[in-house]
Order: sequence, then C-alpha cells, then structure tokens
Amino acid sequence: MMPVSTILKAKPSEGVISIAPGATVGEATQLLSTKRIGAVIVSPDGAAMAGILSERDIVRELGRRGAACLADPVEVLMTRDVVTCAPSDRTNDVLQRMTDGRFRHMPVMQGDRLVGLISIGDVVKARLTELSTEVDALEGMIKGF
Repeated sequence: MMPVSTILKAKPSEGVISIAPGATVGEATQLLSTKRIGAVIVSPDGAAMAGILSERDIVRELGRRGAACLADPVEVLMTRDVVTCAPSDRTNDVLQRMTDGRFRHMPVMQGDRLVGLISIGDVVKARLTELSTEVDALEGMIKGF
C-alpha cells in the first residue's frame, strides 16, 4: 500500500494554502476560487492548524443565512475537530477515514506541524495507480513475463 508521503511528493510544491482565523468567509471564498481548491487550512501562522474550511461549510451556511455569512470570520464556520493523517499512513486507511467521515480533504501532520493537505481525489488517483500496477504484475505472472 502506498503511503501518504508518496501522494504529497506528486503534488505541486506550492505548500499548504492557509488563511488567518480572522479573515472573512468572503475572503476565503475568493481564495478557494482563485486557487481552484475545495478547502483551506485555517492557521494563525501557516504551520499550526486551528481548523479547516471547505466549500461545503460555506455553501451550508449560505443556504441557512444567505450572503450575510460572507462577512463572518472564518473561525466561525471552520471545522475545529479536524481528522488528520500522517505521511506514513496508508492510502487504504486514509480513504476509509475520509469515506466514513464524509469529508473530502485531510491535513497531513508530522507531529504538531502541518506538512500537506490531500483530497479524496488525490487518494483515489493513488489507489487506482496502485491497483493498475498490481493488475499489470498479476498479468505478467500469469503470462510468464
């Protein structure tokens, strides 16, 4: 099974995109749109994680309260109890946790330090690559290559 660290190596080395807890939801929405991402880490310094804010969090609140929520600080809407993984965690385990928790983004922590953010798309792509490699190996064994 592939470790999360392999997924991180394949991602652009732009680093983890974060936003300050006091920034507005409107600012977060602009950041998500500009960077074409589905979630942003809420962090006072870019290394410590206060929470995570996703498109779903914003849409849910827009549906409840309308555009007024765009003026709220992101810390009001962010998820504080964030499920994380480590670089050594395996893709199967991470995919299971994401599926069970019904979320699409997972911060990668090395101890107390944020080292990456992976999406369910990243994990599914990694699993498909693994499965394809396994199929090729099995075909090779069967055909005698």
